[in-house]
Amino acid sequence: MSGEIRIRLDRTICDGFGACAKHAPKHFSLDDWGYASLIGDGRVAEADRDDVLRALFDCPVHAIIEISDNEFDGETRPADTPADDSPVFEARWGYAQ
Repeated sequence: MSGEIRIRLDRTICDGFGACAKHAPKHFSLDDWGYASLIGDGRVAEADRDDVLRALFDCPVHAIIEISDNEFDGETRPADTPADDSPVFEARWGYAQ
């Protein structure tokens, strides 16, 4: 694997463990309460790739997501994938899916 990767941070699920800022301080900062913020636009240079991937893999709540080119450009679904007309919810083990 080589080249630039792109990431995003879901701050709504960040629990403030701080592993991201420890591993990749060029890309993540912590606020006064320990919650992470993404520095920059999510583009990760080849030189920082290993540090950012370590942060991604070590995040206990999976708040860091590597995004594909289609997601980054705003495309949400491949053209050959049919859209669902209505969402289907089913309850399993007390959770709605």
